[in-house]
Amino acid sequence: MICKNDITNLKTDILEKVGQKIIVKGSLGRSKAFEKEATIEKAYPNIFVVKYEENNRNVTYSYTDVLTRTVEVEVFDGNSYSPLIPPPVNLKKKKAAEQL
Repeated sequence: MICKNDITNLKTDILEKVGQKIIVKGSLGRSKAFEKEATIEKAYPNIFVVKYEENNRNVTYSYTDVLTRTVEVEVFDGNSYSPLIPPPVNLKKKKAAEQL
């Protein structure tokens, strides 16, 4: 479940990263995926704008798109790309390991 704090923290993270290079990954349906380099252009209360480098096009995403993993965002920190939000932890595997 997404909490209000999660959205607030993500908004702050994205606002701090305006102007940075990112990689956006997502699904186009029917087993088709995309992965494109972009730059975070602007951040608004409900959405943020990225500019794709290959076709110079602006696209908007909501913060819930990132939190629900509809799109994945990796931020360039100068050396490499790292996920904006950490990958999900599989609790079922953890519980099974604890029982052993």
